[in-house]
Amino acid sequence: MKVLIIDDNPAVRTTLKLVLNGVFDEIAAVADPRLIPALLAAGNIDVVLLDMNFDNSRLDGSDGLFWLSRIKECENAPAVVLITAFGDVPLAVEAMKLGAEDFVTKPWDNDELIAKLNKAISRNRAKRDAGLVLDKARELERLDSRRRQMTLDELKFEHVSKIVDSCGGNLSAAADRLGITRQTLYNILKKK
Repeated sequence: MKVLIIDDNPAVRTTLKLVLNGVFDEIAAVADPRLIPALLAAGNIDVVLLDMNFDNSRLDGSDGLFWLSRIKECENAPAVVLITAFGDVPLAVEAMKLGAEDFVTKPWDNDELIAKLNKAISRNRAKRDAGLVLDKARELERLDSRRRQMTLDELKFEHVSKIVDSCGGNLSAAADRLGITRQTLYNILKKK
């Protein structure tokens, strides 16, 4: 599992890397949240541990909420756990509404942090898997609906085409598999 830490404080990044080393397969840590799109492009990040504040003149968490939204817009977005020293309940609630899996305050408890990261990864994977199942079900429903509207000749052509494809385009093998002559196969394919 791969963790991406985004925090502008070098001491926090170093400490988090030490704490998470040996628990996760890979740990990447950067200071600049503008690197997020490039770092997520490969699609191999399981969880992002995202600081809430990058602008010291503004400690309201808006930076973290902005980047959380950008992360969650990505296809197959990783889990996101937010971390901040200036957290409060309304900020945590807003973060959860935007898709954060959890919220950690600094200073953190190491075991609790690791548990939250693992739980976030599991929850995110379950949501992603459920989404894939739902997408597949929708696709099957769409295909079924389309087939219900097809004529008998269209259904026959679709079936014969699949058999020809499964035989690597070998018409003799396809005709044998279908139990028809090559000439009948030609006639079916020619009608379309």
